[in-house]
Amino acid sequence: MADLPAREAMEFDVVIVGAGPSGLSSAIRLKQINPDISVVIVEKGSEVGAHILSGAVIDPSGLDRLLPDWRAEDTPIKTKVTQDRFYWLSAGGALRLPNFAMPPLMNNHGAFIVSLGSVCRWLATKAEALGVEIYPGFAASEVLFDESGAVAGVATGDMGIGKNKQHKDSFTSGMELRSKYTLFAEGARGNLGKQLIAKFNLASDSQPQKFGLGLKELWQVAPERHRKGLAQHSFGWPLDGSTGGGSFLYHFDDNLVSVGFVLHLNYSNPYLSPFEEFQRFKTHPLVRDTFAGGKRLSYGARALTEGGFQSVPKLAFPGGALIGCDAGFMNVPRIKGTHNAMLSGMLAAEAAAAALAGGRSHDALADYEAAWRSSPIGKDLWRVRNAKPLWSKLGTLIGIALGGFDMWCNTFRFSLFGTLKHGKPDYAALKPASECKPIAYARPDGKLTFDRLSSVFLSNTNHEEDQPPHLVVKDMALQKLSEHDVFAGSSARYCPAGVYEWIEEAGSPKFVINAQNCVHCKTCDIKDPNQNITWVPPEGSGGPNYPNM
Repeated sequence: MADLPAREAMEFDVVIVGAGPSGLSSAIRLKQINPDISVVIVEKGSEVGAHILSGAVIDPSGLDRLLPDWRAEDTPIKTKVTQDRFYWLSAGGALRLPNFAMPPLMNNHGAFIVSLGSVCRWLATKAEALGVEIYPGFAASEVLFDESGAVAGVATGDMGIGKNKQHKDSFTSGMELRSKYTLFAEGARGNLGKQLIAKFNLASDSQPQKFGLGLKELWQVAPERHRKGLAQHSFGWPLDGSTGGGSFLYHFDDNLVSVGFVLHLNYSNPYLSPFEEFQRFKTHPLVRDTFAGGKRLSYGARALTEGGFQSVPKLAFPGGALIGCDAGFMNVPRIKGTHNAMLSGMLAAEAAAAALAGGRSHDALADYEAAWRSSPIGKDLWRVRNAKPLWSKLGTLIGIALGGFDMWCNTFRFSLFGTLKHGKPDYAALKPASECKPIAYARPDGKLTFDRLSSVFLSNTNHEEDQPPHLVVKDMALQKLSEHDVFAGSSARYCPAGVYEWIEEAGSPKFVINAQNCVHCKTCDIKDPNQNITWVPPEGSGGPNYPNM
């Protein structure tokens, strides 16, 4: 190892980690301000969009600011929301909530139903046309620091290392991408963002970040069952009143329907399986007929940031900043974050461009830190800041009712609740199995409901098998004594991809990690009750390859 040559290094003004909405928007805005700024994006997916998963109904406000003339172009953003429905579900029925009773910000008219992966691919063409370099298939695995401790760029991971940590014949050293400023746009629970939050103590003045797990399938449905432009949301069944979550059903383009389920990761019962709850939801009379005669095209899962205004950490630090869901800008009641992700990327770009114009480098982008709260991002999150805490503390019925009341109040700029706190982090919410009842889930029928492995197959997930583990268990003995013995092996249920199993071997339980199945949702990194599992980037291009999610 000592005889290896030094890693090749490249210099840029700005390095961006992640080619999602925030990273691409930041790159485009930098080039709009000054075409001479050198910008590179490093993306761990095999191509732009390969790891992008979202509902998605997007609020176009971010796009309108970035590319005001986009409506005159041929884009993948084609389906406007024309019907907006909200339902409370019981096991056999559905109560439609009147639209006039919903807070104005919940209105989806003017929004668009899209494949966010396709939108990102289109944005990438815009960025490249402006001179942005994009390197897909390379995972940023290390933050580089200068002698003062400021962020000085990132390094991509070495490739061609075996499970035994020895170099294979295919070994290729990672590359250093050095910069004056580095923007981290990895999405929810970003690996490097998590490290930076800890190193610079960025979350010292904020509430714990809260998360949800979003599961999604894309279907092609029979033409007579398609309702183009329908955006339908529901809550209630199959979840009990103390477990937070909800669903969506979006009809768009040519007979396509996105169906999804979001489960808040502060649930308490270790026997609960988010994947199985999603499959169960599809059997409800309100939605099951939509899929009769249809074909499931794709499946995926991804963690979402749900903490909102109270949980946003300090964003700027020497040499860099957090943007998008690395920072946590999703509006939970609206299930929308793309507009805020794009706006945050632009705000950070403007701050970085001004710093570069002033001859600065490697300092904290104080203008970005100061700007977001008074920007449309801060105003958007401020109005809904109590929705998540009320839901968590009071349960679904009372919590949603009071959350809606508070959103109405915030329309007129006041709140009876002030700003509520979230309390403990999600991993600490899990109760011992001895205090909970097992949940019996029905076997999949292979037509409407499915198993995990056939679902993962549709995500086109692939990893090089002979590589170091990217799911790192710090203490295997603790995993047995606590996660298995106390929490009944909850990892086998919270993972939506069948990565974790507890099997009997020689009369004792053995923890098996099927890393090949990992769809990079990060749930294990969030929900393990001991924080004993850490997700790290695998070799570049590993993971899902979503064509249109």
